[in-house]
Amino acid sequence: MVQFLSMDGKLHVPDEWAQYGEYLNRLTEADYLKFYRDMARIRRFDNEATALQRQGQLGLWIPAIGQEAAQIGSGYGVGPNDHIFPSYREHGVALTHGIDLMSILKMLRGVNHGGWNPDETRFHLYAIVLGSQVLHATGYAMGVNFDGNVATGNPDVDQAVITYFGDGATAEGDVSEGLLFAAINKTPQVFFCQNNQWAISSSTASQTTVPLFRRGEGFGVNGVRIDGNDVLASYAVTAKHMDDARNGLGPYFIEALTYRIGAHTTSDDPTKYRSNEEVDYWKARDPLKRLEIFLREQGVGQVFFDDVAASGDALAEEIRLATFALANPPFENMFNHVYSEPHPLIEEQMAWLENYEGSFEDEGHLAHQTTAIQVVETPDVIQVNNEGGAA
Repeated sequence: MVQFLSMDGKLHVPDEWAQYGEYLNRLTEADYLKFYRDMARIRRFDNEATALQRQGQLGLWIPAIGQEAAQIGSGYGVGPNDHIFPSYREHGVALTHGIDLMSILKMLRGVNHGGWNPDETRFHLYAIVLGSQVLHATGYAMGVNFDGNVATGNPDVDQAVITYFGDGATAEGDVSEGLLFAAINKTPQVFFCQNNQWAISSSTASQTTVPLFRRGEGFGVNGVRIDGNDVLASYAVTAKHMDDARNGLGPYFIEALTYRIGAHTTSDDPTKYRSNEEVDYWKARDPLKRLEIFLREQGVGQVFFDDVAASGDALAEEIRLATFALANPPFENMFNHVYSEPHPLIEEQMAWLENYEGSFEDEGHLAHQTTAIQVVETPDVIQVNNEGGAA
């Protein structure tokens, strides 16, 4: 397993991983500080989004706490021409590529279906259907090959593709098909598996008897396992294999061994299937704490960490206010993007709904009436009082 930053914050590059260690020479102190700042900010964002869901502002939230190093490190290992196909938990990767974090919240509130533009950001929309993004990524990478945008030697032309998925998705047929087509077509592609130990309630041990990165070998895709809680390993290994992909060396599989500290989603109760002792074990391997120890030993002072905390609080306040200010989308939106051209069935359905909505206007004060319900409990009876409108 590739690891450069130990749990006690010591940096060491073993000889066997020297090819990756060379990529650390690209980094400056500003890069180390950027890694920490983004990891801390995305965790603060994650906690705030969970609170918003609990308050009824989001339909669902998908936590990524504990996986910040895998996401921030790999995100910065992706080049300016490369394309990213995420699953649904890659909030940290989104941050590294300029995605407005409110776009993610809007999707999980149901305001849009993923409101960012992949053509502008190269970060494609979240894939809710498990494993589907791996096929999308492989098809796109095949297209990059067909267009001849690989191994030209021109950094403005050469492209690579990276796709993210979890340990559970490796059991999906889509991932196997993606690996097969990638190998056969020698696509410029990296498969990045965040092994967070749990596919909802199914442990990795119940899914495989070998490291997940070896699943690629049967298809002809080599791979490596990294310490996914080491942001430096995540950055260096991703950058190396994205470079290789761009240079025509074909696909590669990276397994980032990490841990999902929270629930699978806010509809999940992880206490039903895993122990507190296991969670505590991984909390002690916190990627943020590990990098903080390293930075302090390099002479980074408390002022920096205070500034990062304040920045995270400001981000949390910003998204909270923006979320509460969101209006419900016009009902026409559900029809506008079903087909690229006008469609008679869609027009018929929209006309029916317009007439249905309009029928309430004929009911006078009953139209769109808000009814305030006050529930008063007594030992023997529950009284319901309607205030200000018809039930």
